[in-house]
Amino acid sequence: MKGQQLQEAARAVMEGARPCEAPPHPAVSAAAERLAALLADVAHLDEVPLDSNFFDDLGADSLVMAHFCARVRNRPDLPPVSMRDVYRHPTARSLAVALLDSTPPPPESEMPAPPDLPRGQAEAPAPAPPTGRPHRVLCGALQLLAFLGYAFLVAAVTAQGYEWISASTHPLDAYLRSVVFGAALLLVLCVLPVIAKWLLFGRFTPRRFRVWSLTYFRFWLVKTLIRSSPLILFAGSPLYPLFLRALGARIGRGVTILSRSAPVCTDLLTVGDGTLVRKDALMSCYNAAGGVIQTGPVTLGRGAVVGEVTVLDIGTRLGDASRLGHASSLHTGQAVPDGEHWQGSPAQPADHDFQEVEPARCGTARRAVHGTLLVLTVLLVYVPLAVGCLDVLLSRVLEGSAVVKGGATVLLADLLVVTAVVFFGGVIAALVVLATVPRLLGALVRPGRTYPLFGFHHSVHRTIVLMTNRKFLTRLFGDSSCIVHYLRWIGYRLTPVEQTGSNFGTAVKHESPYLSRVGTGTMVADGLSLMNAEYSSTSFRLSPTAIGAHNFVGNRVAYPAGGRTGDNCLLATKVAVPVSGPIRHDVGLLGSPCFEIPRSVARDSTFDELTDGTGLRRRLAAKNRHNAVTMTCHLLTGWLFFFCVTLLFAFAASRYPAWGTVALALANAALLPFTFLYYVPPRAGRHRRAPTGAVVLLDLRPPLLAP
Repeated sequence: MKGQQLQEAARAVMEGARPCEAPPHPAVSAAAERLAALLADVAHLDEVPLDSNFFDDLGADSLVMAHFCARVRNRPDLPPVSMRDVYRHPTARSLAVALLDSTPPPPESEMPAPPDLPRGQAEAPAPAPPTGRPHRVLCGALQLLAFLGYAFLVAAVTAQGYEWISASTHPLDAYLRSVVFGAALLLVLCVLPVIAKWLLFGRFTPRRFRVWSLTYFRFWLVKTLIRSSPLILFAGSPLYPLFLRALGARIGRGVTILSRSAPVCTDLLTVGDGTLVRKDALMSCYNAAGGVIQTGPVTLGRGAVVGEVTVLDIGTRLGDASRLGHASSLHTGQAVPDGEHWQGSPAQPADHDFQEVEPARCGTARRAVHGTLLVLTVLLVYVPLAVGCLDVLLSRVLEGSAVVKGGATVLLADLLVVTAVVFFGGVIAALVVLATVPRLLGALVRPGRTYPLFGFHHSVHRTIVLMTNRKFLTRLFGDSSCIVHYLRWIGYRLTPVEQTGSNFGTAVKHESPYLSRVGTGTMVADGLSLMNAEYSSTSFRLSPTAIGAHNFVGNRVAYPAGGRTGDNCLLATKVAVPVSGPIRHDVGLLGSPCFEIPRSVARDSTFDELTDGTGLRRRLAAKNRHNAVTMTCHLLTGWLFFFCVTLLFAFAASRYPAWGTVALALANAALLPFTFLYYVPPRAGRHRRAPTGAVVLLDLRPPLLAP
């Protein structure tokens, strides 16, 4: 009765006269006052009038209102509120009316239905997470033993293989032995996760089990082996579906999976014929909440398409010929009907069709030839190169210094010189190669033309993607004035540039740098992904991707080709960029599917005096000097880590005649804790103020600075 009275009161306010003509219902006024009091507390305001606009009158922004929404959801006397509600109803009174007028769903429908359990098995209540330390100690001890065992296995195999290769009598014999050993090692590393999965877990079924239990340990071991398999590097190739099939997944014919986020509970994954899964899509077939792991099925119908930066939770399904748009998610129990296009988080029917790439001829023979050539390239090129580099280190450096002469000082000096030449010379060589080789290859793939997958043009395109997306270099130059010069160096179109010293963050990726354009005055946070390539399960096509001028792009934004945004836009974190409708100008976009928000708030005007004049030039020069120091520190710490790791394995190799495989196994086991101790403490630094007033994070990396 009380809910009905509140709804009737809200309708009376919305359908009746204006507030000045008829007083609102007491329930609406009480809710509005509670909302106003919460906002005043969150925004640190003395008073919030019930009819004042949150943004225009009170100067609030999206961060403040997100905090406000979280506070409202924790109040049992108020209905939950979303950011979309706040922007649609930007006053306390109108928000109270909208919230009370909406009919709450029944309690049974608030939580999606759980995934189906096997026939004849009743749904069991979720087990309580273990309390106390015995489970954690036992699980941790087993994980440590598994790690040490894996380190010993890798050391034993590597040592035996190297001894066999070193016994060769001439270079051709050494090369052939390297190929044979590489093939055997690749086979072992690929088969090991499959054997471990079937022996330790068998077939995954929908179930629940506690974290830190023995079942969880077996689950963790299988997950670790699957995601460390070298076949993960073959995502996007015909070999990847074969790997998933060996793990128990039901994969149809002609399936293309570009995402490297490998599913763990593979028996619960079903993918129909001709389905496409774009990169950065996540479908693990399990989730974790409240100390409990729950597994469940994920089903993709025939001809379905899963967009980029998507999440498919357990118990979800895409029907035949259905589409899930970019930056979307399917929550547990959601299903997209056959032939429909959905988008959003949680997904809902889209009001537009997604761009399609016409199919091309790409049969089983083409996929088999491509997979075979990939394996041969690894075995005939990469493995012999790795063995040759290892031979140079062990045979030339060790035998020519400490092992023969018995002096540790000579060994240290040799390793310092060798690692410095390799590391710093490698950075310079990488910059030279990135400016030349991808440009020559880029002329072979024309934008706007559709090519079949797994052919010559597709191989060229994948080579360009792998070569130009170098995370080390974007971390080195990101958040500094150098990042725009680096992106131009590899092919971005950024002219003219309004230099701010932080035009791009430390994480930027693309499909083709030569088709990526960012307008002048635009600032990009971390995680931008420019989607210059469109795919079907059998073909791909390159298209230009352009972001307008004077934009602000938040974190983790996937910008598609044909995005309908122009100049002076704010693209909020993880927003779904619109691909239909009019081109948006002078507006902010938030959410998935996106909705419009104010482009600027009162807070933005507080930095106007820093945008021009001598003050900007002086602060920018100081920031550049500070970035030069931190970039140098970043390079030096990277080289020092490389030197320490080389020294660790050089010392282990020098003790190999006396200790045998144990020496290499101890080096493998010590690598992980050493890496943790080397990188974590320096990055646990504190914020300090630079001489110019810029806030920097002293973590021995290019810092995040606020102008």
